[in-house]
Amino acid sequence: MADVGSACLAVALLTAAYAVLASVRGALSGSRRWVTSGRRAIYCLAALTVGAFAILESAFLRSDFSYKLVAEGSSTDTPTFYKVTAVWATQDGSLLLWSTLLALFASAVLFLTRRSLREIAPWATAVLAVVAGFFLLLMVGWENPFDTLASPPAEGAGLNPLLRHPAMMIHPPMLYTGYVAFSVPFAFAIGALITRRTGADWIRATRRFALIAWTFLGTGIMLGALWSYTELGWGGYWAWDPVENASLMPWLIGTAFIHSIMVQEKRGLLKVWNVSLICATFALALMGTFLVRSGILDSIHAFGASTIGVQFLIFIGLVVAASAALIVSRLPDLRSEARLDSLLSREAFFLLNNLVLVALCLVIMWGTFFPLISEAITGTEASVGPPWFDRLTTPLALVLVLLTGVGPVLAWRRVTWSSLRRILVVPLAAAAVTFAGAALLTDAADSPPSLLMFTFVAFVLAVVTQEFARGASARRTITGEALPRALVRLAGRNRRRYGGYLVHAGIAVLFLGVAASSAFIEQRDVRLSPGDRFEVNGYDVTYRRATASLGGDSAGTGAPISLGAVLDVRRGDERFTLRPSRNYYSTQDPTRGVISRFFEGEATSEVDVRWGLRKDFWLAVRPDLNELTPAIRKGDREFSKSPTDVQAIVIAALAERYRTNPPPAAFRAIVSPLVVWIWIGGGIAVLGALIALWPSPEARLRRVRSLYAARLGRELSRA
Repeated sequence: MADVGSACLAVALLTAAYAVLASVRGALSGSRRWVTSGRRAIYCLAALTVGAFAILESAFLRSDFSYKLVAEGSSTDTPTFYKVTAVWATQDGSLLLWSTLLALFASAVLFLTRRSLREIAPWATAVLAVVAGFFLLLMVGWENPFDTLASPPAEGAGLNPLLRHPAMMIHPPMLYTGYVAFSVPFAFAIGALITRRTGADWIRATRRFALIAWTFLGTGIMLGALWSYTELGWGGYWAWDPVENASLMPWLIGTAFIHSIMVQEKRGLLKVWNVSLICATFALALMGTFLVRSGILDSIHAFGASTIGVQFLIFIGLVVAASAALIVSRLPDLRSEARLDSLLSREAFFLLNNLVLVALCLVIMWGTFFPLISEAITGTEASVGPPWFDRLTTPLALVLVLLTGVGPVLAWRRVTWSSLRRILVVPLAAAAVTFAGAALLTDAADSPPSLLMFTFVAFVLAVVTQEFARGASARRTITGEALPRALVRLAGRNRRRYGGYLVHAGIAVLFLGVAASSAFIEQRDVRLSPGDRFEVNGYDVTYRRATASLGGDSAGTGAPISLGAVLDVRRGDERFTLRPSRNYYSTQDPTRGVISRFFEGEATSEVDVRWGLRKDFWLAVRPDLNELTPAIRKGDREFSKSPTDVQAIVIAALAERYRTNPPPAAFRAIVSPLVVWIWIGGGIAVLGALIALWPSPEARLRRVRSLYAARLGRELSRA
């Protein structure tokens, strides 16, 4: 089957090339037959990549170690869930996933636009096929996921233990889906520039794909933060890691694009800005993919050095250069159809919002690539840490949250001061009360940025609540419906507007969690023996006993050994028990002994968290194995040639020895206020995006009417 998979990739590459040629010929000649042929080639491309992906998935599920990729990324004792998801935990497999998703998205958008955008769609087809062809060329030429081994091992190396976490295994396909979906509006923007059809038609056709990309990319970022918080054992959720930053940058520019296209649709403004934003978003999406694979920057998320970093860099350079040249050559066609009437208007605030988002992206980009910049200039590699990022991004984040509350409630074109006062009097009052209450009743006064963030979040939430309340009240007055029903019907009839309000509320809540958990976190690092106790943030913590298990870790990751602890936590009438542990995975390193390879391979922290709406209690343990080392070395010498069941008895005895006579263990306890609201806010934002994505009954009715009108027009033209 490996040969069939390789053949699928080779034929897919030829199909992508044909789609480019057929679409360009159809666009230049006006031949619908060639255009249709190019579109159908994309459908064929989707079938080929899906088939190849299914073959690779089957190999992982069968633990077929004749596949090099399966031998490197899986094993017979890897749980089934992680076998399924191990495909995209490997470099070659992630490239195949990228290509498959791209072919599916391209097929979907081309099917939806098969009767519209007749001049733009062929060029968009060609662009999508070029991007797909690039990824297929990488696999066919350098990183073939169907490479086989002449002498397959009896057992695979296994999945990286750090990736054995549900959030982490869902996180990559979410990111890839976001990256890939942004290629759709990019391709149609290029088509619009080539054909000089720079109106809002291409935006209307691809707006939903941009929002899908934004939603999936944001969800992927949130899942990555959850993985970091619950798996890495350091206690944080965002470390300004290069790969983390690489996913955040296209999300920020994509956010600016989604806001900016509304201005073009409503007022005919910001045409240059919009095509520039979507080209930058797509280039940054490619950059995020490149950083994971090139190894040029140190990151816990990266695959390490590979053979395709240069190819990626060349392709990104071509995308940026071609996009910039095309935009410059079409500047006369990108003139705005109107002028900005007032600085006190929705479009002006949307533009300011975009400038802040772009500034955030530029700051993050500078900090991310500073090691390369410093090495190129001074010859010495230097880097900036989280304090640098926090210092520069915090003021911009504060402005962004404030604009999130003001912009959506302003009218287009111009707002009078009297109407502005009427709209903002209640939100400003809520913000003032929050400021005073937080300053007087909490420790927020010790952190001015956090105090301002709490105030601005209250302002945004008050604005959103007021808009929902006013709309529902007006509908209730007109229809006589009950308030809950009026609220649901209101959102249902204008889903883009009220879904957007929910997104803004969710982002504000997310920033609330970030501000509180960053400024008021309390941490203790201690070393304890059973019976010892310590205090942190008013919590009394007692280490009761050590734990040890073989092949039965609570997280279900398939770890052969799990050593941990049981701790009782008490604060007033609140009592609970936490059971953090550390999983140990065997290594295939031939220099390790038969016993020590189980204790000296990779290890992961299985953090235990007591989640709460007000604060979380987070606890991690790091057992000390130094006292077991002499016994482990003795086991290596005396049982190196023993049967595996005897070796298993020895390992079990060592684990039991740790449980019954444990040495002092290192613990890290963290109390984080409001940290759970980061993910609650993210969930609210995703819900709002889904509401905005779902077509309203009126939109479906308009689409049906337009189809009938188009059919009637064709029949009349024939007559």
